[in-house]
Amino acid sequence: MSAILQTGSLALRPMLDEDLVAVISIERIAYTHPWTIGIFRDCLRVGYHCQVLEQDCEILGYAIMSEAVGEAHILNVCIHPESQGNGFGRLLVNDLLDAARRLSADIMLLEVRPSNKAALGLYHNMGFCEVGTRKNYYPSDNGREDALILALNL
Repeated sequence: MSAILQTGSLALRPMLDEDLVAVISIERIAYTHPWTIGIFRDCLRVGYHCQVLEQDCEILGYAIMSEAVGEAHILNVCIHPESQGNGFGRLLVNDLLDAARRLSADIMLLEVRPSNKAALGLYHNMGFCEVGTRKNYYPSDNGREDALILALNL
């Protein structure tokens, strides 16, 4: 687990079980098809790199990454919609990249909706490249949406 990073009133720290009520609340506001609290509990239980970003003891966002056999995989990065556009997503992704490097991962992978232009812009700006597509990967209001697979060599 990474150490607590504090910048002014911002703190980046490991996610705890007691954070899940706030995390699931943000998840439900931010996504039309949110993860369940059980998925978050499983991520904590198996030891994934799970972080929360808080300001003045209020959780603004979170990030989850798995790592195995030299590959790190961003599973979820979310910032409360009222806090988006302030560089918090970049802060969380940079934390995941640092953690992946500490774990000696060679590559970081993720899936993103093509319709999520803000996330795509962030990832492309950070050096991620499109390497493939997963057809019908995400549920959507109109059936299913493809996922773009992005990668960054570490």
